[in-house]
Amino acid sequence: MKKLRRSARLVEITYQLISQPHTLFPLAHFAERYESAKSSISEDLAIIKETFEAEGIGQLKTLAGAAGGVKYIPLMDKKIMESFLQEICHSLEKPERILPGGYLYMSDILGNPAILNRIGKIFASVFVDQGAEFILTVETKGIPLAYATAQYLQIPVVIVRRDNRVTEGSVVSINYISGSSKRIQTMSLARRALVEGAKVLIIDDFMKAGGTIKGIMDLLQEFDADVVGTGVFVEAEQAEERLVEGYVSLAQLKSVDVKDKLIKVVPGNLFH
Repeated sequence: MKKLRRSARLVEITYQLISQPHTLFPLAHFAERYESAKSSISEDLAIIKETFEAEGIGQLKTLAGAAGGVKYIPLMDKKIMESFLQEICHSLEKPERILPGGYLYMSDILGNPAILNRIGKIFASVFVDQGAEFILTVETKGIPLAYATAQYLQIPVVIVRRDNRVTEGSVVSINYISGSSKRIQTMSLARRALVEGAKVLIIDDFMKAGGTIKGIMDLLQEFDADVVGTGVFVEAEQAEERLVEGYVSLAQLKSVDVKDKLIKVVPGNLFH
């Protein structure tokens, strides 16, 4: 590759780092690519590191030694998180979101790439140090959230199905009791989906009593998996005892008044 001016080099290095988070790049990779001295590359990385941290973009982690290098750790600044979640809560309070039965319409949010991107970065920031090897979610609405988070953690997504699929080979299935409806339901996970003893991060879109997530945890016991974290986009305020503990929620649905079309949503337990 031809030699670039520093301004152009900074743009290209930044793009590589951001597009491949948690990927270790040796200094020699950039030095050879841009025909520049390692000392010049180190100066470039120092500029990028300072900017990332000042603007709340994340961290640039440097590892010393022959096998060392630099990698980008996506992190969202706490104030930016709080501001964004306030916007989400305000959006969820729009009266036109009320569906028959008191349910809340969220598909537009879960289908918006810009919003999903920021939610994924929040979850990645929260669970970055948990050592997760897989992100697991249950079909269907949790899938986009799981992939948004996986993009920042750079780990695979595994999907729990509510029915068996021939294309996934042999599966492990369990029955569980839905926390809201109290009905017995079934969920399945392909045997090839997880390695024995994997560290798993659970991501879901909505939680009431936590029956589905409890079911996922029970299913994961069949794989001897270790659940290192649970992230929920919206939780419903619940008077009865939760079936799961230690989860992180981004928003909490306090109440839905169908008659007067009033919805109350507040930030979740993330900052509690």
